[in-house]
Amino acid sequence: MSICIERDGPVTTIVIDRPEHKNAVDPETARKLHTAFVRFERDADARVAVLTGAEDAFCAGFDLKALATGQRDWLSELHFVDDPRDPPLGPMGPSRLSLSKPVIAAVNGAAVAGGMELALWCDFRVMEEQAFMGVFCRRWGVPLVDGGTVRLPRVVGLGRAMELILTGRKVEAEECQRIGLCEYVVASGQARDTAESLGQKIARFPNHCMLADRRSVLAQQGLSVSDALQVEYRTGIPAIGAEGIAGAGRFAAGLGRHGDFEEI
Repeated sequence: MSICIERDGPVTTIVIDRPEHKNAVDPETARKLHTAFVRFERDADARVAVLTGAEDAFCAGFDLKALATGQRDWLSELHFVDDPRDPPLGPMGPSRLSLSKPVIAAVNGAAVAGGMELALWCDFRVMEEQAFMGVFCRRWGVPLVDGGTVRLPRVVGLGRAMELILTGRKVEAEECQRIGLCEYVVASGQARDTAESLGQKIARFPNHCMLADRRSVLAQQGLSVSDALQVEYRTGIPAIGAEGIAGAGRFAAGLGRHGDFEEI
């Protein structure tokens, strides 16, 4: 077994389960991760996913021992074609997928090289205080090919991303939060629980509206402000009819006043 999948109502937790390899991903594990997220995407009852690693690591990247064998047949399976019957497959598995639903990274230890790229693929990141990130593959001549050079600059800015990519240095959790590479730092052993709790809270909200806002945030990158505002409007308006009017009625009836997020 190289991954585990657990379900708690609307929250699906996917665990990379190769602790003896610091949860490094080999081609078989990549395929299993890809399949797990495709199934999550297609499950109408699954609203939020959490990605984490077993025991004391998130993911040490692509398994260099597998790469060192020189076998390259698995490369022929990788592609970018967005075919519903065969969604895009990256070296680390799901890194080329564009999901319609949120994924939270619960970074419980090292998230380096391809593991950092998987964390960046997620919507946001919860890190334990002892966890760290870094482009550790810099030492071995292995490039970032799972979105690291694309997503990292969009998360932390061009200059900071270039420095982290070129030096490959270790980035501790505190610095990750300070530069915007993660959104939460929690005590050791609490990343998964925190991420799952956040997932449950997100899943409680009217789903159509939440997904519309998420879709607009992702779509605006690279657009002018004017074009992005139009995308936001076209994306959001259907949610008003689907959920917004009913939600306004609940507010008018007395629910959710004074910032109360429980009684909605």
